[in-house]
Amino acid sequence: MIRAYDSQYLDDAMKCLGEAMDYAGNSCQVNMDSFLELFIGTGYAEQFAAGVPKYVSGISGTELVMDVLTKSGTDMDFPQAKIDYDYSPQYWCGWILAYYQWYTGRSFKEIAKHITMQEIEKLYPTLHEASEKKFVDTVNRMIRKKNPPTRLQAQRKISGYSQRELAEKVGVNLRTLQQYEIRAKDINKAAGATLLALAKILGCRVEDLLEYDNSEIEDNEDV
Repeated sequence: MIRAYDSQYLDDAMKCLGEAMDYAGNSCQVNMDSFLELFIGTGYAEQFAAGVPKYVSGISGTELVMDVLTKSGTDMDFPQAKIDYDYSPQYWCGWILAYYQWYTGRSFKEIAKHITMQEIEKLYPTLHEASEKKFVDTVNRMIRKKNPPTRLQAQRKISGYSQRELAEKVGVNLRTLQQYEIRAKDINKAAGATLLALAKILGCRVEDLLEYDNSEIEDNEDV
């Protein structure tokens, strides 16, 4: 898998987001989920995920928090930064979140749709001494339990194709197909030619590949 930035910057990125969550939660008394929402809303999360050097290795987590809160319009006197940050549960949450985002390639916005910082913190007692990959596997299982397989994935498995085989037959990038299957990309916004090709190869209708929110289904049933 091609990742947004080289692994040599990963340690810095993990330390930065770890310090940010620690400083936001323990010093600024900002709920971690609230900070993540601001991190995403101000656009800093997108630049962090893209590996912009300033954000993954050029500033401290404390400076990142100050930038995010200032840009979001939060009016507060910032507490003094710590000289050293202990490996607190909040630090670990940011540290491991940075790894998960880098490893999976999912945006922070997409991750936040499926798991909260509160849920991540609950994993601290059992996973903070485990490998990073163990965390990735655990969170992926949690997301799968919350979200049933996409229609594309279901149709592909019915037809007996691997992801690579289907991508080659349709003529789409394998990574793009994988992102549609994990909802990292919205298949409803795929090019019409791509949807038609997928439907033809899988022997289904285009409508059988589109994703709908449960709320949309319920609204339609009420009509």
